[in-house]
Amino acid sequence: MNEIKEEIYLAGGCFWGMQGYFDQLLGVLQTDVGYANGDSDITSYYDIAKTHHAETLRVVFDSSKISLAELLAHFLRIVDPTSLNKQGNDVGEQYRSGIYYTNEKQADIINASLKQEQNNYDKPFVVEVEPIKNYVLAEEYHQKYLDKNTNGYCHVELSLAKKPLDDTRFNKPSKDELKKILSDVAFAVTQENATERPFSSEYDKFGEKGIYVDIVSKKPLFSSSDKYDAGCGWPSFTKPITTDAISYKNDDSHGMKRVEVRSKVADGHLGHVFEDGIKEKGGLRYCINGAALEFIPLEKMKQMGYEKFIPFVR
Repeated sequence: MNEIKEEIYLAGGCFWGMQGYFDQLLGVLQTDVGYANGDSDITSYYDIAKTHHAETLRVVFDSSKISLAELLAHFLRIVDPTSLNKQGNDVGEQYRSGIYYTNEKQADIINASLKQEQNNYDKPFVVEVEPIKNYVLAEEYHQKYLDKNTNGYCHVELSLAKKPLDDTRFNKPSKDELKKILSDVAFAVTQENATERPFSSEYDKFGEKGIYVDIVSKKPLFSSSDKYDAGCGWPSFTKPITTDAISYKNDDSHGMKRVEVRSKVADGHLGHVFEDGIKEKGGLRYCINGAALEFIPLEKMKQMGYEKFIPFVR
């Protein structure tokens, strides 16, 4: 399938740990570490205090698999955005936190993410948000440092990269409970792998802004930003809202070879993913039963507890 390459530059203290963390994320294609947004286009590890560069991670990612909003959620998970020129035990201007963007569309998403996350803090954020400039690749011994030095210092909790961003509040009710709260169609689809009739879902030709959550666990699955009308009769999306939202399973039923998609928390059947989607968006088409979804309008996301997912809806 097509890779949609983008770059973002993240400064979050010592870049060894930053690289070790982001290298683990699905959809991250390449990383390197360097020095960014200083006063010149020449510097080195020993000169950055004089040239005012920040230790920075360059992330090349496939935006058809992982969104910038998700990358920023990970960034804000492992840095203290209220700490000025300090992360972990590292102190100095070179350890300031910053997000350096390559275009104005990225800037909008960054500002929305920071505005949203600020609600969880009493102190104001001190994250530098600027266009990328004067990025200088760091010396070779800094690249993939923790891969080469497994006992090396790191202020980042690397194991968090393998944990979902927000699964603690989502769960699967018992089957008896589900029979009471789900419609017959929703129960048959999610629990018995049924398929709803084409063109029968209210979400098929539906264009409101918001998120689509798993009707069973209520975990967010898709954003309206990634929805489109594929003409197939079922709601279609170019990618899940986050890389930890769904799981995949080979499906050889009905004499066909397909890839089934299921909700990760509740293990409910959602639909299938095909490779005939929009090429400019990566080429995948997530063909989803509307009966497996519940729509949360953008204007109600905050009151319904989905405030942190607002930046995922453009």
